[in-house]
Amino acid sequence: MRKHRSAAVAAASFLLVTGAVIATAPSAYAGTPGGTHANDRNTDFNGDGYDDVLIGAPGATVGGRKGAGMVTVQYGGPKGIGTTRGKAFSQNSTGVPGAAETGDNFGKSLATGDLDGDGYDDAIIGIPGEDLGAVADAGAAVVLWGTPKGLTGSAGNWLQSDDLTTGGRFGASLAAARFDDTTPGDSLAVMDSVGLTVYTFEPSPQPTAKSSDAQARRPVQKSRTTLTSPPRKTLSKASAANAPGIRPKSMTTGDYDNNGFADLVVSGTSVGAEPGHGWSYILPGTASNDEPLPITAVRGGPVVASGDINRDGYDDLVTGEPHSPDDGGENMTGGVVGVYYGSADGAAGREGPGTPPVWWTQNSAGVPGTNERGDGFGTDLSVGDSNRDGYADVAIGVAGEDIGAVADAGAVTVLRGSAKGMTSTGALSVNQGTAKVPGTVEKGDKFGGQVSFTDPNNDGRFGLLASAPGENTNDGYVWVFSAGRSGLTTSGSWNYGPRAFGGLPTDALYGAAIDD
Repeated sequence: MRKHRSAAVAAASFLLVTGAVIATAPSAYAGTPGGTHANDRNTDFNGDGYDDVLIGAPGATVGGRKGAGMVTVQYGGPKGIGTTRGKAFSQNSTGVPGAAETGDNFGKSLATGDLDGDGYDDAIIGIPGEDLGAVADAGAAVVLWGTPKGLTGSAGNWLQSDDLTTGGRFGASLAAARFDDTTPGDSLAVMDSVGLTVYTFEPSPQPTAKSSDAQARRPVQKSRTTLTSPPRKTLSKASAANAPGIRPKSMTTGDYDNNGFADLVVSGTSVGAEPGHGWSYILPGTASNDEPLPITAVRGGPVVASGDINRDGYDDLVTGEPHSPDDGGENMTGGVVGVYYGSADGAAGREGPGTPPVWWTQNSAGVPGTNERGDGFGTDLSVGDSNRDGYADVAIGVAGEDIGAVADAGAVTVLRGSAKGMTSTGALSVNQGTAKVPGTVEKGDKFGGQVSFTDPNNDGRFGLLASAPGENTNDGYVWVFSAGRSGLTTSGSWNYGPRAFGGLPTDALYGAAIDD
């Protein structure tokens, strides 16, 4: 993420969403702000070189307010993560802007990165249910700044839309990365039901004898970036024919053309004549003196993740469509995952730019399970190298999977990376009934609701976090799976909930969001 000169966000639209427009403008180790590749992690809040973990519990009760929401942070170290060094934040925490209110959903969405370029990653927390005055669910977001002691609520920044809209849900999706070369830190993309706003960060004047450090904190600035909004006709250059407008759901970033700048992916479901199908728009990042690649529309979504699966130096884009409205000729009703491989021309399909991705379902050869309606294959996605072979693996949430006769118990499938791309060779499938996995298979747990690769002990082997937001009737729990020379293992796996951080567990939906 980043900071620098302030300016207005580009106002032109690049795509229509049910009568509203998405405006375009256009992750990293501490000490390296502006990392662009997906394997450049951006979750080191205290600058010690270890990944930290940020988890949302948007349903948590805070101060007697149901659904006010909270987040927890766990700091990595030589032994990985635990709960003893963890901390919880809510809008009732000292210094955090706002106040805990019923239905705010603080922690519904999360993003991280070094916004101010100071070497400490920062946390951005979405509050899409925030009411502002009489405007219900207008939404907002809060920035918690990284420091040598980790995240702090002190001098946190408040973000909200300039045009408050009932049901606007500002902060519903967040993403951060270095999209151009105009600023030393990372930029922040914030989505709502109306559009996309990109922020950069600018330092305040240095404190004087009469001003406090808090007053000198950097104000958040909206900024025009190099990826300015093209005219709507530019969409005719998109690599997918008849690309529809979408209702946006999520975002991710990755350097698919390996030009040193992150590309932003806005993903959602189609609207119009054929609604409900997953589509994603790729907004290329570029140097300020270079011509960007055209915006690309690709089939797949509304779940997206990025990483270098085939070890060719280009990030690859993985899309998940857990609930396809029809089988699309590929029997996709149980969910489908697509893979676009990076290239000099950006993310490309099976036969190059403009072609369909490599599709995967539970009926694909070697993939555990059977494709059944409602399985939700692709509920969530994460990409990371679990055995340090240089090929990133793909974790796939299957939150609607029935385990035996137990409906929607949920599962997680992991497919390995290879020189030829994603492969089912050595595939892993786990659920709460798997040997050495704590817990019990129960109806509606939705294990696999969120998945996230992380390397909190910095050994180069990414372990996996998997959540079951429906555990204990929507209290929510998170499982930790370690990684060794052979990749992920269930041996030594453990789990925890919000009570470990002093939070109330009832209906907290802990793990409904995990920063990835």
